Amino acid sequence: MTADKRGMHGIWSSRWTFILAATGSAVGLGNIWKFPYIAGENGGGAFVLVYLLCILTAGIPIMMAEVLLGRKARMSPIHTMERLTATAKAPRMFAGIGWMGAVAGFCILSFYSVIAGWTVYYTVKMATGTFTGISGENAGAVFSDLLADPQSLMLYHTIFMVLVGVVIARGVHRGLENAVRIMMPLLFIMLILLLGYSLTTPGFSQGFNFLFSFDFSKLSQESVVVALGHAFFTLSLGMGAIMAYGAYMPADASLGKTVLAVGILDTLVALAAGLVIFPIVFTNGLEPGAGPGLMFQTLPIAFGGLPGGVLIGTTFFVLVVIAAWSSAISIAEPAVAWCVEKGVGRGRSTFIVCALAWFLGIGTVFSFNDWSNNQFFVHVTPTVAEQAEATSVQLPAAEWFAYADVSELERLYPSTESVNFQITGKTFFDVLDFLTANILLPLGGVLISLFAGWFLSRRSVADEARVNNTAIFEIWRFMIRFVSPAAVLFVFIHGIL
Repeated sequence: MTADKRGMHGIWSSRWTFILAATGSAVGLGNIWKFPYIAGENGGGAFVLVYLLCILTAGIPIMMAEVLLGRKARMSPIHTMERLTATAKAPRMFAGIGWMGAVAGFCILSFYSVIAGWTVYYTVKMATGTFTGISGENAGAVFSDLLADPQSLMLYHTIFMVLVGVVIARGVHRGLENAVRIMMPLLFIMLILLLGYSLTTPGFSQGFNFLFSFDFSKLSQESVVVALGHAFFTLSLGMGAIMAYGAYMPADASLGKTVLAVGILDTLVALAAGLVIFPIVFTNGLEPGAGPGLMFQTLPIAFGGLPGGVLIGTTFFVLVVIAAWSSAISIAEPAVAWCVEKGVGRGRSTFIVCALAWFLGIGTVFSFNDWSNNQFFVHVTPTVAEQAEATSVQLPAAEWFAYADVSELERLYPSTESVNFQITGKTFFDVLDFLTANILLPLGGVLISLFAGWFLSRRSVADEARVNNTAIFEIWRFMIRFVSPAAVLFVFIHGIL
């Protein structure tokens, strides 16, 4: 095959290798950490149903479009969109999709590595028996002490970034492919073992009912937005990772069947994680809607009180590390692939990308401790104190600061008997999270949908997709042109307002 047909980076050895790689990209902290607690916060089964509908209407159609674009050009997302935009004679703004994805992925990698470092830390703590018989207060203290210690955060951030770099530097076949062939089956095996254990717990039926019982009275508009947003972000869409992996996909593989398999596996992992976590939570009388602390504060208490809890808990956190690792590899790949296409060796490209992301991650490390009071976009909002008569209080005007020391503002705006001052802002980590999750990724998703649906000819898309069933292809084309961009645009507008 010619270099243009195969690309300069190589091709996955089989369709199933791509499925494992793309599933590894999609299965991350979002499935095992975030999905269970947002399901808990939004009522369980009814939320799961809405989430599945969102996967079908927004997630899978856009994922198929990303893979299609990547395979069509066989280049990094940046060069892919530059080439396809010129070929399709589309407006130049679509060439920016690759850059937006690369920047978003780079920023996400910087803070994702820090958060993933927590899972490495908890794996060590769990394996050494730190949580055996631990109380809720002490479990909370372990997490608080970790966040307050920049040296520990930096250490585990570094360890995780090195793990990512070692895999990427070895290339598509020796690195990415070998890694997913080991990591993903191991992840599935550990998840099945943990699911088998949860079946034996007294709280399994309660956890199952919580996850799959349908109580639509608990759903709100906010729940739908959360489900739609998570369906989009859990599949690693809009950041170039899936487009980059699509560039390595075999030419004869059917996109529809392949992407559907990835979507199903990703969803099954999220549901299985819920069936592992919720029975343990209910068995120990804990709160299923405990928020982000569910994994780092609530579950260690449960594992610490179980017979064989050290083994079960360690297995769980190793599972989470593998999920985070496989996702981080895919997030870094688009930037590395672009550097390689610019003539930089793969090893050096990997070092440059990972080192710069590690350096940016220092801002996230300090966001949880030394820099926590240094915030951006700070609002000082005065409200009438509960004990005051609203009609007799003259409220001062709200204040806005692009950057401020929150502790200093608290001194300048002390609450009184009649007026309370609410001070809200964003740390360095919050800014990166907001920029990527609320702006770059959904905007990228909308542009990908519009480009694939409206600017690529129907014939070229059909030839590349290789979908044999005409009806299914037409349904996908309708979804990518109308439904998917509208859905993601809804999340985008909601996220910035």
